[in-house]
Amino acid sequence: MSTRLPTDANDSAIQALRLKPNCAHVISSSGSSARNSTPFDDETRVVSIYASEDVYINFGGASVTADTSDHFFPKGVYYDIAIGAEASARYTHIAVRQVSAGGSVYISEKF
Repeated sequence: MSTRLPTDANDSAIQALRLKPNCAHVISSSGSSARNSTPFDDETRVVSIYASEDVYINFGGASVTADTSDHFFPKGVYYDIAIGAEASARYTHIAVRQVSAGGSVYISEKF
């Protein structure tokens, strides 16, 4: 069955989720890497991302960085990304880096 819902590592649909209170992040993108200072909540499985300018993104732990070889994320797109369910394989941070112009990246945690 095809779905537009995000899927987990087993390709199973993750049901529509709610915005998590007090779990919004804003990261300013520039010519160097920046990441969220507060890790994603332990219960968060999906984050929504919106960028005001094109950026490169990378997910990982507290020391993750973004570089020009990482995933391109276009401005003006609202997108859900699964960050994992198991503690050992779950992302806690996102890093961003501008493509050509600085801007803001908005991240909303969902549960």
